[in-house]
Amino acid sequence: MRIVRDIARRTSMLDLTTDIHSLTDFKRRTGEFYRADQAERPPLVLTLNGKAELVVQDAASYQRLLNVLDQIEANRGIRRGLNSVGRGRTAPSRRCFEEIRREHEVPR
Repeated sequence: MRIVRDIARRTSMLDLTTDIHSLTDFKRRTGEFYRADQAERPPLVLTLNGKAELVVQDAASYQRLLNVLDQIEANRGIRRGLNSVGRGRTAPSRRCFEEIRREHEVPR
């Protein structure tokens, strides 16, 4: 749950009541939607023929989102590894390295 709170804190959250616009409207009024003086801009959902098709987001917010996703994936991998250790699914590193050397014909 902490990760979800971090995402909410680090990224502008989408407000479905105000952040959905037609692509045509966005094209006509792009400057109004994304003024340079706005520090935090929420992502915008743009519709084509009444269906949500595109999301427009500023680069800094998107990068923060990518960073959070990267952290989530790293945490998931660490958790998976710790679960394996807890279940006793481990082997001494010497044995692992020897198997890798044999499989890939790496000389000592």
